[in-house]
Amino acid sequence: MGVTRAVIALAAATAISACGGSRTIAVAPAPPASAVSPVQKLHADLSAVFETSQFERSFWSVLVRPAGPGNDLYSLNAGKLMMPGSTMKIVTLAAAAELLGWDHQFETQVVSVAPVDGGILRGDLVVIGGGDPTISERSDTPGTLRAIARRVREAGIMQIEGGVIGHDDLFDEGYGDGWTLDNLPYGYAAGVSALEYNEGSVDLVVRAGAAAGEPVAVEVRPEGSGMVVDNRLTTVAEAGAGRLTLKRLPGSSRVTIDGQIPAKTPPFVRTASVDNPTAFFVTAFRAALIAEGVAVSGDAIDIDDFLSKPDLTAARVILSHQSAPLRQIAASMMRVSQNQYAETLLRTIGGREKAANVLKSWDVSADSYVMADGSGLSRYNYVSSDGLVRILQHMRAAEEHSQPFAETLPVAGREGTLSRRLSGTAAEGRVRAKTGTVDNVRAIAGYVETAGGETLVFSIIANNFTTPTSAIDAAADKALLLLAALPKQ
Repeated sequence: MGVTRAVIALAAATAISACGGSRTIAVAPAPPASAVSPVQKLHADLSAVFETSQFERSFWSVLVRPAGPGNDLYSLNAGKLMMPGSTMKIVTLAAAAELLGWDHQFETQVVSVAPVDGGILRGDLVVIGGGDPTISERSDTPGTLRAIARRVREAGIMQIEGGVIGHDDLFDEGYGDGWTLDNLPYGYAAGVSALEYNEGSVDLVVRAGAAAGEPVAVEVRPEGSGMVVDNRLTTVAEAGAGRLTLKRLPGSSRVTIDGQIPAKTPPFVRTASVDNPTAFFVTAFRAALIAEGVAVSGDAIDIDDFLSKPDLTAARVILSHQSAPLRQIAASMMRVSQNQYAETLLRTIGGREKAANVLKSWDVSADSYVMADGSGLSRYNYVSSDGLVRILQHMRAAEEHSQPFAETLPVAGREGTLSRRLSGTAAEGRVRAKTGTVDNVRAIAGYVETAGGETLVFSIIANNFTTPTSAIDAAADKALLLLAALPKQ
């Protein structure tokens, strides 16, 4: 029927109805609600979350897929490269677990070429770093450095005529590609070394004055970092806004602390990176030896400060310290998003090329990610939601990885970076996932156990947004609640 004839027919039908004729126009009934499948409803509901005018200037990449065989339940820009923040740690840990195994332990050796005569070491004591990132005042086993020093004394050494040398040549120390000067003064951006103490950072304990105008006290813990603090903090009125920034240039041990602290603010801690992690380690170890009753005549020295490095081919091992296994280290890394642990793992496996070889063997496309560092701090990192989901699927399907990997992930409403998200909701305890945050980036990826008893794998990444991060997190949490409520298919 042509357009003109269609118009005439419609007009005639309208006229018959208006004249009280018995003819009516049949209208097809809407499909009953029961005809809409749960998956179709989920797709519509997720579209309503992410594809709205609220996020018109933002960019989302979302993928939801069954853990086992099955079609994608929802996909939005899933193949696009996105800055992942700390969800990059999923990539790093997966590769490290494959290459090292979950029982891998880092080894730190204390050695010497000098003889021991009547309890006196007639030369230098050398600590050889094996990349252990967990020797720290903040670790689950505080006092590890003192314990290592005690074992030196128990080995019969009561005095060291030489110095204490830190050997860190296992891998190059430094920062991830693309780390910015703005980040470097903070503890989360501390440089990485094969000899690492306290994650390469110190605690700055800040104590405000009791009234506006009074000085703000800053204490550096632990001692021996060599850090010089330029304290420019001021105390403002109790109702004032707080602000604190750190500035430190590479190669300098001077950190400037600027800002204002409201009066009567309870003491709090900020972490600051040290300039030389190896020097920090060996200085702290020398102090630990002395505290354990071992006299040390010489200085603490980074082996890189020697014009000609000591020959250790004939060195004997005085003691060997083993770290906790990777499964335990990885749980700490993922739950609090510890950057230095991730950077150490990437260096330990041999770098980005080794990680890429692992991912290739899992059929993860090389163009689905760009790996600049191991932690996700770099803005040079990119990964697609499809790439993340493929890695998560592999880790769940592989018998040797499924349980230990899942146990490293924070649990919604209960622990780690998810302890305050989805608490008291139907998704509490049923979402295991890694979050990611850098400027204008919010991400979360992992697993959801649905109401129907199925496991879904998901990746939700937001980039380039100007809306508050709370709105981005609220959208992601709403989506996770929808996934958790999905009935059995």
